[in-house]
Amino acid sequence: MSTLTTLARAEAVVAGVAQRITTVRHLHLADRPLVFIPLSMAGEANAPLAAMVGTDPGNPRLLVVPQPRNRDQRFGFAAELAEVLLPYLASCRGVTEVVSANRGKEVRYRYVDAPQVLVPNSAGVGFVRLFGRSTRFRRTDGDYPVHHSVPLLGQWLTFLADRAEHPGSSMLLSMTEALGMHWATGQSGLEDAQLAALLGWIDPPDGMTGAQAAAAAEDPVNWPPAGPATDPTFDNEILGGAIKGYEEAAGDVSRQARARDVLEEALRAQIEPTWRLMWRAIALLRQLPAGARVEGRWAEDRDAFSNFVLYVDGGGYPQPRRDGAVNAAQRLHRMERALQSYAVQRAYDDPLVMADHRLTGEAFVGEVTLAQPNRIDDSGKRRVLRPRIQVTTADPVLVTPGAAMFCPARPGQKARVVFVTPDGSSGQTDVVLELSGGLGRSLSPAPGSVPEVGDRLCYTTLSDSYMPPGEFPGRDETPWTHGGPPTAYEDAAEPTVQEAGEEWS
Repeated sequence: MSTLTTLARAEAVVAGVAQRITTVRHLHLADRPLVFIPLSMAGEANAPLAAMVGTDPGNPRLLVVPQPRNRDQRFGFAAELAEVLLPYLASCRGVTEVVSANRGKEVRYRYVDAPQVLVPNSAGVGFVRLFGRSTRFRRTDGDYPVHHSVPLLGQWLTFLADRAEHPGSSMLLSMTEALGMHWATGQSGLEDAQLAALLGWIDPPDGMTGAQAAAAAEDPVNWPPAGPATDPTFDNEILGGAIKGYEEAAGDVSRQARARDVLEEALRAQIEPTWRLMWRAIALLRQLPAGARVEGRWAEDRDAFSNFVLYVDGGGYPQPRRDGAVNAAQRLHRMERALQSYAVQRAYDDPLVMADHRLTGEAFVGEVTLAQPNRIDDSGKRRVLRPRIQVTTADPVLVTPGAAMFCPARPGQKARVVFVTPDGSSGQTDVVLELSGGLGRSLSPAPGSVPEVGDRLCYTTLSDSYMPPGEFPGRDETPWTHGGPPTAYEDAAEPTVQEAGEEWS
């Protein structure tokens, strides 16, 4: 937790309402997201109990498994879920756009839209991952066949769960994490994992403080858990009896239908409050303007979606249970690069996020007090344009001469620290920067390419420049201990009795 977030939490306690910790929204919100609220049976590993799913807040679809321990009913639930999810995915495959690749030498196509699935919390993301793993390997023939849509559903659920791990992706989002990224409440992070309490702090009802609204959300009768785990009292007093009634009605069609209706109504009462909270949270997030670089990250999601569509349409196999050594290293490397880029982009988009880096000395904001726009450096083999500016700041400056710095407002331009001169009497610091890049092709700077005296700018050591991917060996070059080919076997002669005795003597 950053210093400013800690301060915002303290202010939330005093003010009685959550405090904004960003000025913009750092995630993409689709025009038609799919809300998915799963419930699982307590004591059973990822046994689906019910789910509410849909894209229309006024017309959700409730899926119910009357007996979660029954294998056929579990995969019947998967087939019903596929009836909702797969058409939604297909609806994103309408229009494509041309994208240049390989520095303009090639072109590729990607969809202009991509799916977005919203779940209440991180446990919901875990349910998607585990349910995808339990369905993508199922056979549609032979012993215990499943509906042909079930393995395909599993592949797509696994794909969405993998994207959820990718920093900056918006294809599968936990609503509590999305809200917590933009607001700081007066309660702990563990308490923020409850959607009703979190929204109570962010948008409390009239006449109530955030703390009062969060306390009211602790009542499991009015605000049941957002899943996948259910309330133990509900399990013991209502759910257990409803499932038992359904089992006892086996063989009597009309009686079993009535028992199923009772079960459905009980589960609907558990999920509907969360359904309303999800759409309320979506409305709150829509009120925030999107960051400048959010669209670029959504384009990466659309790239991933387009590539996976081609993979699935081409008959691609289900994702493996675990990656090989090389694939795991490549995946880790991609995620590390994405995490670093995501952190920089958030800081570039949002002054409040950048403020944390200003506190640590990784950035400063100041006013340009001197400028030499036409300065020429002739110390090398040829003369080059190297303007210098002096920025005066009251922020702590920990950079040293020679350090490279970047200005979010001037992408493509690099600044090198020449001098850092603190002024003890005023508490300010003068930083002289030498500029390169983005100045034009001549020995005279292009109009507007050099900051003018009086401009207020931010400079930081954080860079959003291109990072080349790492190099990894092929599988044939990987040691056998890490999934590569076995070592060559040399057929050595059997030792004689004398040699063996000497070896052990």
